[in-house]
Amino acid sequence: MSSIKGLKKEIGDLTYEVVSDCFTYILVNNDKNKDKVLKIISEAVSLRNQLISRLGHYEGERKARLVKIHYTKIREDLHTGMDKSFQKLSKLAN
Repeated sequence: MSSIKGLKKEIGDLTYEVVSDCFTYILVNNDKNKDKVLKIISEAVSLRNQLISRLGHYEGERKARLVKIHYTKIREDLHTGMDKSFQKLSKLAN
């Protein structure tokens, strides 16, 4: 299992990639679909905030297996959520 610090960095990095790609899309397409792209950014940042909050608030027994499951679920939610954001942006680009 990677560290909490590493998982927090991964959350930040993926969020940055989504936001960066969204702003690049806006610049390249002269503000086309700007409202939709800003909504994607908002959703990505909201997901980031929720995941960071979940990192610091583990409720339950402190058994290694349960803690590992908790952090694995956070990582899965991160990748699923950011993938959805990239897919939405990709649909707008086509």
